[in-house]
Amino acid sequence: MSASPILITGGAQRLGRHCAERLVDDGHAVIISYRRERPELEELRARGIVTLPADFSTEAGILDFIARLKAETPSLRAIVHNASDWAPDSAGPEAGANLERLFRVHMQAPYLINLQCRELLEACSEPQRDIVHMTDYVVRKGSRKHAAYAATKAGLENLTLSFAAMYAPSIQVNAIAPALIMLNEGDSERYIEKAKAKSAMQMVPGPGVIYQSLRYLLDNRYVTGVTLPVDGGRHLR
Repeated sequence: MSASPILITGGAQRLGRHCAERLVDDGHAVIISYRRERPELEELRARGIVTLPADFSTEAGILDFIARLKAETPSLRAIVHNASDWAPDSAGPEAGANLERLFRVHMQAPYLINLQCRELLEACSEPQRDIVHMTDYVVRKGSRKHAAYAATKAGLENLTLSFAAMYAPSIQVNAIAPALIMLNEGDSERYIEKAKAKSAMQMVPGPGVIYQSLRYLLDNRYVTGVTLPVDGGRHLR
């Protein structure tokens, strides 16, 4: 396994945490960013995962994170852009600020991190280095209640193409586009059945399928500039 760590932004919970823990199980060093302190972080630290606080809602916060990341490690094996904000639209006076925040989290942070941390990836001695953007199935169809979220995730998906062309052949850049993967605590049976019915596979698969997809991209030297859908066949409905 590479001595250079893998960075996962937004790695304190749900999909990010699962992938961080699985990577550690596979022998990788891992760094995660997190937005706020939470009890789960102590469990991650106990496993040797480096945790760096980050505020991606401002440009200053993004640049501060990059500076602290560079102070933490001289190289990276991969960057997984998982940080996300599932904020609904608003017609009120905060609508513009909401869009700006989502733009910074979903697009500006990955854009600046990719640009300014290229040197960390190129310093990795392994033959493969990766950037993976976590986008969303909703990019393909839009959203009635989360238009700003869908639009900024679509921007992140487009950045995949640009950075893949820009960084080839030394760094591979791909995306993973999940649909519903995990349930939230308190989801009703009615909601769960409705959610399952949206995909051809009619299931809520759990985070393991995302790690399988990430592992595929991290292990394949001949894939770049693609978005890997992990949606249970929702396009067939």
